[in-house]
Amino acid sequence: MYLELLFFAYLIDFIFGEFHLIKTLYHPIILFGNYIKWFEKKFYKDCIFRGFLLTISLLTLVFLVTFLLSKIDNIYFQALLCSFTISSKMLYDSVKEVISSDNPKHAISMLVSRDTKEMSESDINKAAIETYAENLSDGVIAPMFYMIFFGIVGAFIYKAINTLDSMVGYRNEKYENFGKFAAKLDDVVNFIPARITALLIALLFFSKKTFKEFYSYGKKHESPNAGHPISAMALVLNVSLGGPTSYFGKIKEKPYFGDGKKNIEKEDVKKALDFKLRFDIFVLIVLSFFLMFSK
Repeated sequence: MYLELLFFAYLIDFIFGEFHLIKTLYHPIILFGNYIKWFEKKFYKDCIFRGFLLTISLLTLVFLVTFLLSKIDNIYFQALLCSFTISSKMLYDSVKEVISSDNPKHAISMLVSRDTKEMSESDINKAAIETYAENLSDGVIAPMFYMIFFGIVGAFIYKAINTLDSMVGYRNEKYENFGKFAAKLDDVVNFIPARITALLIALLFFSKKTFKEFYSYGKKHESPNAGHPISAMALVLNVSLGGPTSYFGKIKEKPYFGDGKKNIEKEDVKKALDFKLRFDIFVLIVLSFFLMFSK
């Protein structure tokens, strides 16, 4: 297992967050996005096979590049690259900005695809918590999970799949077929990390109720994965997330996740964000312990 690599990668993200690369360099995720846009422009066709070719071609390129980079025998260089796959600090800062901003509607509109114009303060706070909980899995736990078992190759292959899903994995007229393979693959690779995320939320908030009930709420979500961390966060905060939500001018009737209050306050968002400090301490202590006794 790549415990030392994960330790230094997480430490870099903990201290620095997302690096602002000089103009001559691109963030790896931006490179993934540029390739997806190029392929779509050149080869898009409303069929599953073209989407399959997009996914396989990107993953092949990412595998070849990261496999070569994995041969560079320098743990700090590899950790620096791997830190780009972890978004713990950036996610925390982005959600915190929502409750500290003079224009919270604009701040939340940068993070969600739902309609924000008519949002109440409670709606904004609810969206912030849901975004934080769901992205704890996609942006923090999942890349760490694949890094610990497969190193730099696993972390970047996961991020490539996740980027594909975020760009073409939509159930609409354009992407229903073209993005289907990427969306299904994203469901597969997030299956374990999403449930680990929910368990970690329950563990770090010392909530026995959350351990027992998150799954019964989470399985109501249309996604096989997203509902579990959202439900776990709702339960530890004693709030109800989900419910009717407006997308592109239409109300989508989502189930409720959790059985607590429906009026979500800023203090609830702050409590959700407490997860980061708890998780930082947990990760650094656990990894330090294993590294100490593995040598």
